[in-house]
Amino acid sequence: MKRTSGVLAVVVTFAATAIAAQAEEFRLGLLTPPPHIWTKAAEAFGAELAEKSGDAHSVAVFPARQLGNEAEMLQQLQTGALDMAFMTVAEVSNRATDLGAFYAPYLANDIAHAGRILRSDTAKALLEPLPGQVGVVGLGYGMAGLRQIVSRGEVESAADLTGLKLRITPFTPILDFYNALGAAPTPMPLPAVYDALANGQVDAIDMDAELIWVLKYYEHADTVIQSDHMMFPMVGLVSARVWADLSEEDRAMIGELMAKHVDGTIDSYVAKEAGWLEQIKDTGKAFRKVDASFFGGAVDDWNAIWSEKAPSLDALRTVAAETK
Repeated sequence: MKRTSGVLAVVVTFAATAIAAQAEEFRLGLLTPPPHIWTKAAEAFGAELAEKSGDAHSVAVFPARQLGNEAEMLQQLQTGALDMAFMTVAEVSNRATDLGAFYAPYLANDIAHAGRILRSDTAKALLEPLPGQVGVVGLGYGMAGLRQIVSRGEVESAADLTGLKLRITPFTPILDFYNALGAAPTPMPLPAVYDALANGQVDAIDMDAELIWVLKYYEHADTVIQSDHMMFPMVGLVSARVWADLSEEDRAMIGELMAKHVDGTIDSYVAKEAGWLEQIKDTGKAFRKVDASFFGGAVDDWNAIWSEKAPSLDALRTVAAETK
């Protein structure tokens, strides 16, 4: 009888250990501040994962670059030191060049059209090589708003941007675009932008309407240009090392829920972008709405460069034409 009790104790202890080993708190990093749509989506993902897993899994969300900049977080994902991230496709495109095709100027006609492109099978197929190329698993796309320009000075034509220090997100497609325009693109992390614009460290910024409004970049602007010249996708990522250790059941649950919550950001931006732009316009700053002709030959120059760099560009253009 004692021997039987001992065996049962071992079995119970082993089972409890196995359950504990399967339970995990995942760490998810972002660059966006706590009030941002991406951060709220990450928190909602974590809450639903905890609920659906019966609290076997949870997600600790680290916004505002608490775990480093995106390049550093991507390195952590590659080694397995970080489990998950909601990250700009811009950063991933520095290692998977074909993703740069999403930044083709005026690929999308408007914010809703950008969402339809990102939800296409063609766009989803671009995530498939990421485990081998980058060491991450891409589970779905979200986005921020279309890109606009905020300037400390008066801007009536693209010529007024020539030589200006213009803050950009540090990735090659947008660098190529503003170089073609004749500006002086200046890579800069998001937390430094407000002060840099205020003190003249930069003359202008490339930014989406949400952050122009919420972070009050317009306060140090003379001109806001609604150009809508590029989409700005986000991707939900899991470390390929972490993914390999998950059960099939956990992969299915995490994959479904992360895809759901990053995709939900698309609906948020489609619903809110026009309102942000109206609020910016109502500040009394000079506000100009322009189209591709504003940028002259820079659009064609970008296309010439990236037609060679990004083989998927033609396929995305076909999707864009089909989903207008």
